Amino acid sequence: MNTPEVIFSIAEKAGVSKAALGTKKTLYQSFLAGAYVAIGGAFSLIVGYGFPELTAGNPGVQRILSGAVFPLGLILVVFLGAELFTGNCAILIPGLMNRKIRPGALMRNWGLVYLGNFVGALLIAYFLMHMAGISGAEPWHTDIQNVAVAKTTIPWWEVFLRGIGANWLVCMAIWCGYASTSAIGKIIGLWFPVCCFVALGFEHSVANMFFIPLGMMEGAPVGIISFLWSNLIPSTLGNIVGGGFFVGVLYGKIHIGS
Repeated sequence: MNTPEVIFSIAEKAGVSKAALGTKKTLYQSFLAGAYVAIGGAFSLIVGYGFPELTAGNPGVQRILSGAVFPLGLILVVFLGAELFTGNCAILIPGLMNRKIRPGALMRNWGLVYLGNFVGALLIAYFLMHMAGISGAEPWHTDIQNVAVAKTTIPWWEVFLRGIGANWLVCMAIWCGYASTSAIGKIIGLWFPVCCFVALGFEHSVANMFFIPLGMMEGAPVGIISFLWSNLIPSTLGNIVGGGFFVGVLYGKIHIGS
């Protein structure tokens, strides 16, 4: 496996490369990342809520089932090459701290990737889940409505804090992926932290670009303003802190100039 110093160097090099990507490539790859995370979310919905008799008296079982399969999204992002906003919250920070990435280039990347992720997640929700009739069947129809309502009725600051936890773990997963020099090692490194954040109930902004709109499409009493203000904004801000500060900045402080 790679040492922590090498992991940081790999992340820095990846961030510089991402910041230099052209607009079209960035949008294409970010669309794919949003779609991949949505596919992982769909997988976690079908598996996690597909055994109501088993999970009714064992709520932890539903969480671990969802968590066990949700990492597929990040695995696809890493292995196939795609631009994920939450991962880029940490990956671009080393280059910024070493003055290899300008602040404007970082903000441009984050903005384009966020937009592309949103479009990819929405298209999977609408065409491959809602229009295809997959999320219209029970028990998933009712469950995705409940998920959308639950995510938009958590207090704002709790969503923000859960967003910190989610992306701290997601970006640690990416760092763990950089640690391994084998495919199976990368999968294991990516899997455990992501499974953990799902099981703990943390809030991932890109995943919520899929879950909440899908619930709305299936009839959940959630409005666009509620979706944006009550969940997407605080989860996004929390994700930036969780990945940007607790992974990118802190490891930058550890390794830059050491």
